[in-house]
Amino acid sequence: MMKRAAGFFLLSIFLFLFTGCKDRLGLVEIEGVIYDSSDLDKVLEDIETFTEDPSIKGVLVEVNSPGGGVAASQEICEAIKRLKAEDKKVVVSMGSLAASGGYYIAAPADVIVALPGTLTGSIGVILNFIVYKDLMDKVGLKAYVIKSREHKDIGSGFREPTTSDTTLLKGMIEDVYQQFLEEVVADRELPYDSVYAVADGRILTGRQAYEYGLVDTLGTKDDAHKILAELCGFEGKPKLVEIPKKLSFWEEIMETKLQPLLMPSLRYQLDLR
Repeated sequence: MMKRAAGFFLLSIFLFLFTGCKDRLGLVEIEGVIYDSSDLDKVLEDIETFTEDPSIKGVLVEVNSPGGGVAASQEICEAIKRLKAEDKKVVVSMGSLAASGGYYIAAPADVIVALPGTLTGSIGVILNFIVYKDLMDKVGLKAYVIKSREHKDIGSGFREPTTSDTTLLKGMIEDVYQQFLEEVVADRELPYDSVYAVADGRILTGRQAYEYGLVDTLGTKDDAHKILAELCGFEGKPKLVEIPKKLSFWEEIMETKLQPLLMPSLRYQLDLR
């Protein structure tokens, strides 16, 4: 991947020096659950490539994600901030779903554009795990655990959580939740109380999010493209530069066939069943 990014960067330098192509806009697509994977690596590499490319004046970030891992979401958020620190404009276009971590990564953008029916918001943090102790008891299985201190096996399915476990986990969740709130308050320049009022995990439509100030305007992907061009001082709607992704056969099947079936969405669709 690093070789691919380096090759793209060298090509950009060549175009910048020899073809007069000095004004360009980049495109980054964030699809599906955000977690530590090769997909995250590609998103971060793409943003870094555009950050270092002098011909890229702004980036359109298309988000269609229900969120995911806290650390992975924070990685992308910080990468977008570094992009903006290089005096490059960032516009986020929300698709059918840009909630929780999907909203977290959108927060630093110069402009957030959502469709009226986009599902967004869901500001909050969740941790869950399965306790299968009763099932083990029924089949006659027992777990033998040796630990250094009382909380080393916190979250284990071999036992019920204690009151102390719950208190510690709640404290951890609250800290990560506060990080989310602080990010939104700082990036969107909103009063803490107004963000806190809707940061109870609720899902919002794009139109509701606009009313609360969580998104800047309502519009399509094409509208977001035009807004980015205007922010960068371009006339018309310049073509977006996208760094291609090489997919395996099964990745293509997942992205084109199965993923839309697994992603929750509001639909304008006649049910003929």
